[in-house]
Amino acid sequence: MHVMYEKLARVLGADRVFENVRLSEYTSFRIGGPADLFLTPSNADGLIQSLQLLRREGIPWFIFGNGTNLLVRDGGFRGALIQIGTDFSAQCFPDHYTQEAETMLMADAGQLLSALSARAAACGLSGLEFAGGIPGSVGGGLFMNAGAYGGELSDVVAVAVYYDIVDDNIVTVNNSQMQLSYRDSMFRQRNSVILQVAFTLSFGDVTEINDRMTDFRKRRASSQPLSEPSAGSFFKRPQGAYAAKLIDDAGLRGISVGGAMVSEKHAGFIVNTGGATAKDVLMLMDLVRDEVRKRSGITLYPEPEIIGEDEGGI
Repeated sequence: MHVMYEKLARVLGADRVFENVRLSEYTSFRIGGPADLFLTPSNADGLIQSLQLLRREGIPWFIFGNGTNLLVRDGGFRGALIQIGTDFSAQCFPDHYTQEAETMLMADAGQLLSALSARAAACGLSGLEFAGGIPGSVGGGLFMNAGAYGGELSDVVAVAVYYDIVDDNIVTVNNSQMQLSYRDSMFRQRNSVILQVAFTLSFGDVTEINDRMTDFRKRRASSQPLSEPSAGSFFKRPQGAYAAKLIDDAGLRGISVGGAMVSEKHAGFIVNTGGATAKDVLMLMDLVRDEVRKRSGITLYPEPEIIGEDEGGI
């Protein structure tokens, strides 16, 4: 793998390619074994060249943003983890928006949704208030059609630019082509990497926009275990029900396996109380799913991406 490191270092620079990096340092769960290679490209050209090289060499890869919707197994990842972070061609925004035609806001994939919504608010643009407390990136958010408090990115996304790895082509798609649905999009089904996203917003009163964002932040802080490592809401919302209520009704609030616990503050969260392993989380996930299914007949599905190997191999 060191030979691959040297090849990637020539593409990205030695300061953007690392070996044997513990992924617990890069996920909000604070869980995860080592990746053989860890890449942090700063622009689309470097990212695309790296993907082409990895594909030619047959090296597995996985792309992530802010690591907030990701669980890495304890054995780590045999291949290359690629982080599209906040330095990925950081978008420069205009100082002011003054015309109706200027309600389209562009952002690169590594931009944090929280920073983007704050910038939109400062410019008097409404539509992204719900995203102010979402800790993920623009690319990761669109990948799963992130949402909160009745809003989803599908409501405001206009256009996305992505790299099609199989066809080796950069493609632009509009909202209707993205197949956006609850926590899903076309990007989950394709070998594609989101590069840029354009949002269509509307002009609004800055004070009212900020008041809505403040209200959402307070509601989030009062109801969610923000001080404990987690991957956010762990289970997808089943049709016609709420995961947290189903878990509560099954008497599972506060139950734990090792260092992983169903949050006492919000039963929809699995939190790392200290020293939790991915194995702890997955065992707790299975316990919760089994008990909820027995009680309600409803099967819960995890929302985070789960990748990597168990310790000792898959």
